[in-house]
Amino acid sequence: MIGKGKSISHTQASMAYGWNQEKDAEVVYIKLLVGDNPKEITQEFKLIQDLNHTCKRNTLSFVISPTITDGKKLSVKDLKKITNEFIIQMKLENRQAIAFVHRNKAHTHIHLYVNRIDLKGKAFNDSFIGKVSQRAAHVTAEKLGLTTVAQVQFENKWHSQEIRNEIKRRHDLTINYQKPEDLTKYTEGMRSNGVVVNPVVNKSGQLQGFHFFFNGQQFKGSAVHRKMGVSYLLKSIALNNKSQDLVSPSNTIKLFDKLVPIPQKLALTLSQQNLREKSMNKGIGI
Repeated sequence: MIGKGKSISHTQASMAYGWNQEKDAEVVYIKLLVGDNPKEITQEFKLIQDLNHTCKRNTLSFVISPTITDGKKLSVKDLKKITNEFIIQMKLENRQAIAFVHRNKAHTHIHLYVNRIDLKGKAFNDSFIGKVSQRAAHVTAEKLGLTTVAQVQFENKWHSQEIRNEIKRRHDLTINYQKPEDLTKYTEGMRSNGVVVNPVVNKSGQLQGFHFFFNGQQFKGSAVHRKMGVSYLLKSIALNNKSQDLVSPSNTIKLFDKLVPIPQKLALTLSQQNLREKSMNKGIGI
Protein backbone atom coordinates (compact mmCIF):
# COMPACT_ATOMS: atom_id res chain seq x y z
CA MET A 1 0.00 0.00 0.00
CA ILE A 2 1.23 3.49 -0.86
CA GLY A 3 0.43 6.74 0.94
CA LYS A 4 1.02 10.17 -0.60
CA GLY A 5 0.43 13.44 1.22
CA LYS A 6 0.86 17.19 0.74
CA SER A 7 -0.43 20.51 2.05
CA ILE A 8 -2.68 22.50 -0.26
CA SER A 9 -4.47 25.86 -0.27
CA HIS A 10 -7.05 25.20 -3.01
CA THR A 11 -9.28 22.99 -0.86
CA GLN A 12 -12.56 23.20 -2.76
CA ALA A 13 -11.01 22.86 -6.23
CA SER A 14 -8.92 19.85 -5.23
CA MET A 15 -11.76 18.16 -3.38
CA ALA A 16 -14.23 18.82 -6.20
CA TYR A 17 -11.83 17.41 -8.79
CA GLY A 18 -11.27 14.21 -6.82
CA TRP A 19 -14.90 13.82 -5.79
CA ASN A 20 -16.34 14.45 -9.24
CA GLN A 21 -14.04 11.99 -11.03
CA GLU A 22 -16.56 9.37 -10.04
CA LYS A 23 -20.32 9.96 -9.91
CA ASP A 24 -21.77 9.50 -6.42
CA ALA A 25 -18.35 9.04 -4.80
CA GLU A 26 -18.60 6.72 -1.81
CA VAL A 27 -17.68 8.43 1.47
CA VAL A 28 -15.75 6.02 3.70
CA TYR A 29 -14.82 8.42 6.52
CA ILE A 30 -16.16 11.70 7.88
CA LYS A 31 -15.43 13.52 11.12
CA LEU A 32 -16.65 16.81 12.61
CA LEU A 33 -18.41 17.65 9.35
CA VAL A 34 -22.04 17.71 8.20
CA GLY A 35 -21.74 18.92 4.59
CA ASP A 36 -22.28 16.55 1.70
CA ASN A 37 -20.47 18.31 -1.16
CA PRO A 38 -17.06 19.96 -1.69
CA LYS A 39 -18.40 23.51 -1.33
CA GLU A 40 -20.11 22.92 2.00
CA ILE A 41 -17.17 21.00 3.45
CA THR A 42 -14.72 23.70 2.32
CA GLN A 43 -16.84 26.30 4.16
CA GLU A 44 -16.78 24.16 7.30
CA PHE A 45 -13.01 23.79 7.00
CA LYS A 46 -12.72 27.57 6.62
CA LEU A 47 -14.56 28.26 9.88
CA ILE A 48 -11.74 26.50 11.73
CA GLN A 49 -8.98 27.73 9.41
CA ASP A 50 -9.95 31.32 10.23
CA LEU A 51 -8.51 30.68 13.71
CA ASN A 52 -5.05 30.71 12.13
CA HIS A 53 -4.30 33.53 9.69
CA THR A 54 -0.61 32.71 9.15
CA CYS A 55 -1.03 29.22 7.65
CA LYS A 56 -1.75 29.48 3.93
CA ARG A 57 -1.68 25.83 2.87
CA ASN A 58 -4.20 24.86 5.47
CA THR A 59 -5.62 21.59 4.13
CA LEU A 60 -3.88 18.21 4.08
CA SER A 61 -4.53 16.09 1.01
CA PHE A 62 -3.73 12.36 0.98
CA VAL A 63 -4.13 9.52 -1.49
CA ILE A 64 -4.04 6.02 0.03
CA SER A 65 -3.52 3.28 -2.56
CA PRO A 66 -3.72 -0.44 -1.73
CA THR A 67 -2.21 -2.77 -4.31
CA ILE A 68 -4.45 -3.70 -7.24
CA THR A 69 -4.85 -7.24 -5.87
CA ASP A 70 -5.77 -6.02 -2.38
CA GLY A 71 -8.06 -3.32 -3.77
CA LYS A 72 -10.24 -5.84 -5.58
CA LYS A 73 -11.03 -7.60 -2.29
CA LEU A 74 -11.65 -4.57 -0.06
CA SER A 75 -15.20 -3.80 1.06
CA VAL A 76 -16.44 -0.38 2.24
CA LYS A 77 -15.93 -1.58 5.81
CA ASP A 78 -12.33 -2.49 5.02
CA LEU A 79 -11.69 0.89 3.41
CA LYS A 80 -13.06 2.63 6.50
CA LYS A 81 -10.65 0.64 8.65
CA ILE A 82 -7.74 1.61 6.41
CA THR A 83 -8.62 5.29 6.53
CA ASN A 84 -9.16 5.29 10.28
CA GLU A 85 -5.85 3.50 10.97
CA PHE A 86 -3.99 5.81 8.58
CA ILE A 87 -5.36 8.87 10.39
CA ILE A 88 -4.29 7.39 13.74
CA GLN A 89 -0.78 6.76 12.42
CA MET A 90 -0.62 10.34 11.14
CA LYS A 91 -1.84 11.61 14.56
CA LEU A 92 -4.71 13.51 12.91
CA GLU A 93 -7.61 11.96 14.84
CA ASN A 94 -9.19 15.11 16.34
CA ARG A 95 -9.58 17.17 13.18
CA GLN A 96 -12.19 17.73 10.53
CA ALA A 97 -11.71 15.12 7.84
CA ILE A 98 -13.47 13.41 4.96
CA ALA A 99 -12.46 10.51 2.74
CA PHE A 100 -14.06 8.93 -0.30
CA VAL A 101 -13.11 5.99 -2.45
CA HIS A 102 -12.53 5.77 -6.20
CA ARG A 103 -13.29 2.52 -7.96
CA ASN A 104 -13.67 3.92 -11.47
CA LYS A 105 -10.24 2.57 -12.42
CA ALA A 106 -8.61 -0.82 -11.91
CA HIS A 107 -6.70 0.64 -8.99
CA THR A 108 -8.99 1.30 -6.00
CA HIS A 109 -7.73 4.26 -3.97
CA ILE A 110 -8.87 6.62 -1.21
CA HIS A 111 -8.84 10.41 -1.29
CA LEU A 112 -8.54 11.87 2.20
CA TYR A 113 -8.79 15.55 3.13
CA VAL A 114 -7.96 16.71 6.64
CA ASN A 115 -8.10 20.22 8.08
CA ARG A 116 -4.51 21.16 8.87
CA ILE A 117 -5.78 23.54 11.55
CA ASP A 118 -7.07 21.92 14.73
CA LEU A 119 -9.96 23.14 16.89
CA LYS A 120 -7.53 25.33 18.88
CA GLY A 121 -6.13 27.05 15.79
CA LYS A 122 -2.82 25.17 15.72
CA ALA A 123 -1.42 24.06 12.38
CA PHE A 124 -0.19 20.51 11.86
CA ASN A 125 3.57 20.30 11.19
CA ASP A 126 3.82 19.19 7.56
CA SER A 127 7.60 18.76 7.44
CA PHE A 128 8.49 15.70 5.33
CA ILE A 129 4.80 14.93 4.98
CA GLY A 130 5.43 12.77 1.93
CA LYS A 131 7.75 10.42 3.83
CA VAL A 132 5.57 10.51 6.96
CA SER A 133 2.46 9.55 4.98
CA GLN A 134 4.30 6.70 3.27
CA ARG A 135 5.42 5.42 6.67
CA ALA A 136 1.85 5.67 7.98
CA ALA A 137 0.60 3.67 4.99
CA HIS A 138 3.26 1.02 5.60
CA VAL A 139 2.30 0.59 9.26
CA THR A 140 -1.40 0.60 8.37
CA ALA A 141 -0.86 -2.16 5.80
CA GLU A 142 1.09 -4.27 8.29
CA LYS A 143 -1.55 -3.89 10.99
CA LEU A 144 -4.42 -4.78 8.66
CA GLY A 145 -2.64 -7.62 6.88
CA LEU A 146 -2.32 -5.83 3.54
CA THR A 147 0.57 -5.83 1.08
CA THR A 148 3.28 -3.29 1.92
CA VAL A 149 5.52 -1.42 -0.51
CA ALA A 150 8.51 -3.46 0.66
CA GLN A 151 6.69 -6.70 -0.18
CA VAL A 152 5.74 -5.40 -3.63
CA GLN A 153 9.34 -4.33 -4.29
CA PHE A 154 10.64 -7.75 -3.22
CA GLU A 155 8.13 -9.59 -5.39
CA ASN A 156 8.90 -7.35 -8.37
CA LYS A 157 12.63 -7.89 -7.91
CA TRP A 158 12.17 -11.66 -7.69
CA HIS A 159 9.88 -11.70 -10.73
CA SER A 160 12.33 -9.51 -12.66
CA GLN A 161 15.19 -11.89 -11.91
CA GLU A 162 13.13 -14.86 -13.10
CA ILE A 163 12.46 -13.08 -16.39
CA ARG A 164 16.14 -12.18 -16.85
CA ASN A 165 17.10 -15.81 -16.23
CA GLU A 166 14.62 -16.93 -18.88
CA ILE A 167 15.94 -14.40 -21.43
CA LYS A 168 19.49 -15.67 -20.79
CA ARG A 169 18.35 -19.27 -21.26
CA ARG A 170 16.75 -18.43 -24.61
CA HIS A 171 19.85 -16.47 -25.62
CA ASP A 172 22.01 -19.55 -24.91
CA LEU A 173 19.65 -21.71 -26.98
CA THR A 174 19.88 -19.28 -29.89
CA ILE A 175 23.69 -19.02 -29.77
CA ASN A 176 24.48 -22.68 -29.14
CA TYR A 177 21.88 -24.43 -31.29
CA GLN A 178 20.88 -22.00 -34.04
CA LYS A 179 24.48 -20.71 -34.28
CA PRO A 180 23.66 -17.33 -35.90
CA GLU A 181 26.51 -15.98 -38.07
CA ASP A 182 25.42 -12.34 -37.90
CA LEU A 183 23.24 -9.97 -35.90
CA THR A 184 20.26 -10.28 -38.20
CA LYS A 185 20.15 -14.05 -37.79
CA TYR A 186 20.64 -13.67 -34.03
CA THR A 187 17.69 -11.27 -33.66
CA GLU A 188 15.54 -13.53 -35.88
CA GLY A 189 16.52 -16.54 -33.80
CA MET A 190 15.70 -14.76 -30.55
CA ARG A 191 12.35 -13.67 -31.96
CA SER A 192 11.56 -17.29 -32.85
CA ASN A 193 12.29 -18.06 -29.20
CA GLY A 194 9.87 -15.36 -28.03
CA VAL A 195 12.35 -12.56 -27.26
CA VAL A 196 12.42 -9.27 -29.21
CA VAL A 197 15.89 -7.74 -29.56
CA ASN A 198 16.22 -4.08 -30.52
CA PRO A 199 19.53 -2.30 -31.16
CA VAL A 200 20.41 0.82 -29.17
CA VAL A 201 22.09 3.51 -31.26
CA ASN A 202 23.70 6.61 -29.71
CA LYS A 203 23.51 10.20 -30.98
CA SER A 204 26.49 9.59 -33.23
CA GLY A 205 24.65 6.76 -34.93
CA GLN A 206 26.90 4.09 -33.42
CA LEU A 207 25.68 0.79 -32.06
CA GLN A 208 25.86 0.91 -28.24
CA GLY A 209 24.02 -2.24 -27.22
CA PHE A 210 20.70 -4.06 -27.28
CA HIS A 211 17.38 -4.01 -25.44
CA PHE A 212 15.59 -7.30 -24.83
CA PHE A 213 11.78 -7.41 -24.60
CA PHE A 214 10.11 -10.42 -22.99
CA ASN A 215 6.90 -11.02 -21.02
CA GLY A 216 6.02 -7.32 -20.95
CA GLN A 217 9.39 -6.22 -19.57
CA GLN A 218 12.46 -4.62 -21.12
CA PHE A 219 16.11 -4.97 -20.10
CA LYS A 220 19.39 -3.86 -21.58
CA GLY A 221 21.72 -6.74 -22.37
CA SER A 222 24.16 -6.20 -19.51
CA ALA A 223 21.23 -6.10 -17.07
CA VAL A 224 20.11 -9.54 -18.22
CA HIS A 225 23.61 -11.04 -17.82
CA ARG A 226 27.14 -9.67 -18.06
CA LYS A 227 27.76 -11.91 -21.08
CA MET A 228 24.87 -10.29 -22.95
CA GLY A 229 26.44 -6.86 -23.14
CA VAL A 230 27.23 -5.73 -26.68
CA SER A 231 30.90 -6.79 -26.59
CA TYR A 232 30.27 -10.31 -25.29
CA LEU A 233 27.26 -10.76 -27.56
CA LEU A 234 29.15 -9.82 -30.72
CA LYS A 235 32.04 -12.08 -29.69
CA SER A 236 29.63 -14.99 -29.33
CA ILE A 237 28.23 -14.37 -32.81
CA ALA A 238 31.74 -13.93 -34.25
CA LEU A 239 32.64 -17.43 -33.05
CA ASN A 240 29.91 -18.81 -35.33
CA ASN A 241 31.06 -16.76 -38.30
CA LYS A 242 33.78 -18.85 -39.97
CA SER A 243 33.56 -17.43 -43.49
CA GLN A 244 34.09 -13.69 -42.99
CA ASP A 245 34.85 -10.95 -40.49
CA LEU A 246 31.87 -9.71 -38.50
CA VAL A 247 33.26 -6.16 -38.52
CA SER A 248 34.15 -4.44 -41.78
CA PRO A 249 37.44 -2.51 -42.26
CA SER A 250 35.43 0.71 -41.85
CA ASN A 251 34.25 -0.35 -38.37
CA THR A 252 30.68 -1.13 -39.38
CA ILE A 253 28.56 -4.16 -38.72
CA LYS A 254 25.65 -5.50 -40.77
CA LEU A 255 22.22 -5.32 -39.14
CA PHE A 256 18.97 -5.84 -41.08
CA ASP A 257 20.67 -5.14 -44.44
CA LYS A 258 22.16 -1.91 -43.09
CA LEU A 259 25.72 -1.09 -42.09
CA VAL A 260 25.75 0.31 -38.55
CA PRO A 261 28.93 1.97 -37.19
CA ILE A 262 30.34 0.64 -33.94
CA PRO A 263 32.74 2.35 -31.48
CA GLN A 264 36.41 1.98 -32.41
CA LYS A 265 37.28 0.29 -29.10
CA LEU A 266 34.60 -2.35 -29.68
CA ALA A 267 35.75 -2.87 -33.27
CA LEU A 268 39.34 -3.39 -32.07
CA THR A 269 38.22 -5.93 -29.47
CA LEU A 270 36.27 -7.92 -32.06
CA SER A 271 39.14 -7.78 -34.57
CA GLN A 272 41.54 -9.12 -31.97
CA GLN A 273 39.06 -11.88 -31.15
CA ASN A 274 38.81 -12.77 -34.84
CA LEU A 275 42.60 -12.89 -35.22
CA ARG A 276 42.91 -15.21 -32.24
CA GLU A 277 40.28 -17.54 -33.68
CA LYS A 278 42.00 -17.62 -37.09
CA SER A 279 45.37 -18.31 -35.44
CA MET A 280 43.90 -21.15 -33.42
CA ASN A 281 42.23 -22.66 -36.46
CA LYS A 282 45.44 -22.42 -38.45
CA GLY A 283 47.37 -24.08 -35.64
CA ILE A 284 44.86 -26.90 -35.44
CA GLY A 285 45.09 -27.36 -39.21
CA ILE A 286 48.88 -27.67 -39.08
